Formats: sequence, structure tokens, C-alpha cells
Amino acid sequence: MPKIAFHLNCLTHGGAERVVTNLAGRFADAGYEVVIATEWIDDNEYELNPKVRRVNIGLTPEDEKKGRLYKYVRRIRYLHDFMVQEKPDVLVAFARLALFRALMACKGTNVPVVISVRIDPRTDYVGLRNSFLIKRYMGRAAGAVFQTEEAKSFFSEELQKISTVILNPITPKYIKAPDADHRDKLIVNAARIVDFKNQEMLIYAFSDVYDKHPDYKLKIYGADSGDGTWGRLEEAIRETKLEDAVELMGQSDSLEQDLRCASVFAYPSNYEGMPNSLMEAMALGLPCVATDCPCGGPRELIQDGVNGLLIPVGDRKALSDKICWMIEHPQEAENMGRNARKISEVASLDAVYDKWKTYLENIIKNGKRQ
Repeated sequence: MPKIAFHLNCLTHGGAERVVTNLAGRFADAGYEVVIATEWIDDNEYELNPKVRRVNIGLTPEDEKKGRLYKYVRRIRYLHDFMVQEKPDVLVAFARLALFRALMACKGTNVPVVISVRIDPRTDYVGLRNSFLIKRYMGRAAGAVFQTEEAKSFFSEELQKISTVILNPITPKYIKAPDADHRDKLIVNAARIVDFKNQEMLIYAFSDVYDKHPDYKLKIYGADSGDGTWGRLEEAIRETKLEDAVELMGQSDSLEQDLRCASVFAYPSNYEGMPNSLMEAMALGLPCVATDCPCGGPRELIQDGVNGLLIPVGDRKALSDKICWMIEHPQEAENMGRNARKISEVASLDAVYDKWKTYLENIIKNGKRQ
């Protein structure tokens, strides 16, 4: 069986890390040799399938004492050495920093590199430095996996021709969760607490909902990113005097239980790749309201009015209006939730694995670009 390597910064709780953890485990269960190369180990990480081997290729304590340029070069060198020593049949690099490192490191290794873009490239891949890196190194990619057609269209036609679009796999526990037997008077959100997720707008929108439906509460689940957003959310709660109705729940490993009986899942992001937590909420059968944000993830998932509702980015009134509509039209909302659950048919781990398997085996068969 082929040997597959994945490369990313770490396995801490996040979208790309969750996808790699799930995919690596599924490939390993199918008999592939799977190794994950990471830059560091974090305290709060996803648990790997024991069949998957992990290699630390990060900086040494001595390296950490050096300058920024030295450390940058060493990271690339360590990844190059990993590829030479391990000799994987293909290496898949997830997210911007890791994929550029992989494209720099692959020269002379005879290892094909597949890159995976995980967020809106119009936000994450702009500027002089990124433009230079794209022009200089993207031509080395043997392939690319995007989450949406909109993200794919940002890059050159040459790269698009050897690329594919694959949804993220939904963690099986969300698909296996039983249908809700009731709806709590609860609005929920689950995402990392970071500026572009725009949970701050959600709190202000909920204050409008609360004026009409004071028996409802809002719970926001997610780890603090440390960018100051958590403090702004606390300030928004105080400003709206919703201390008894809005709660910041922090990270949870039991979201399939925490969210399942909520009335509405609200997702107000300014931009996204393919939002895992929205997919998971849909798999749970939750009525969902999401922004139609770039690079098109929610739009790929939600058919407006059929399996959820889409609103413009940054539109507080539209968000509060649609949440109220869901509350005031429970039967229609429940029908949307039932339709949303069908996402599991195309985004189960097995379905997504089959697409990755077909694509990567084609890359392995047809040779390398460096």
C-alpha cells in the first residue's frame, strides 16, 4: 500500500487539524502507512488513531535562540530531510504556512506535494509576500484540494486544472447522534473565538431577538484564540445587559450533545473556508442561519430556504430577523433541519475518504511536479 504523509503546524483544536486527524485515521484503517509531520505539540490536541505515526520536525531549543530568517530556513530544511528519510509516495500540506514550506522543501526529494487551501484565499493569500510565493512555488505542486469552487478560482488556471474540490469529512459522532426529541429555547454557536467568526455581531443580534423572545438564551461554544475577541464578547454582553441570557461556554468535546436540541444554530462569520461546525450542526439536524460569506462555504452547504437560511455578511438585522423567523415558524424550521441532516450523505468520513483516495492515488500514479 502507498505511504501518505500529512504536514501541518500542529494538531490543536481547529478545522484543518480535525480534517487531518480524521483522514489520517481513515487511511490508516484502510491499510495505508500514514505519517504526520508537525512543527510542534500543543497541550490541547485531537487524539490520533494509534495506527498513525507522528513525527516532530520542529525547531530545536538551540534553533529557537537564533534569528527569524535562520529559523525559517531550518523549518524548511527539517521538512526536506523528513521527506528524504521517510520517502512518502505523496505529501499533503494543509494551510498556508505549511503548504509553502512543503513546496520549498520538496525540491530534489522526488516526493509529489498536494496542497490544501483551508480559508478564503482573498483574505489569506494576498499581499506582496504571498504573491511572490505563489508565483515562485505554486508551480511545484502536483495537485491541490480546495473546499469550494470560489477558493479554487483564486489561483492560476494551470493549478486549477490539476485541482479538485472536496468537502470536509464530518466527525462520525455527529452523524450517529439521535434526532432531537424536543427543542430547547436556545440559540447556539460553535466556533473558535476569533475576530473573523464575528460572534460579537451575534450577541448584538441576539439582543434584538431577546426583546421579542425573552425566554430564549444564547450559548457560544469555542476556545479563546487569544486575539482579544473573548474580551470584546464579554463587553458586548455587559453592554446589552444580557448577563443572564448569554453565556460563553469555552471549548467542549461533547458538542453533539450540547447542541442537539437547540432551536437555532447561528453562524455569523465574515469569511470561511468550509466551516466544520456548520456542517456538524447540519448533520445534527439543527435549523441553521449562516452568513453567505466568502469563499463560499456556507453557500456550498445551504440551499437557502430548503435546508437552512443564508444572510448577507455583517447584517445584524438580517441575522436577528432570521433567528426570530426560525423561532416563530417551528415546523418550517424543523423541516429545514431534517433536510440539513442529509449533508451526512455526501460528507461522511467514508464518502470524503473515497474522494481523497481516488485523487491521491491518481497523483501517485501520474508522477511528480517539482
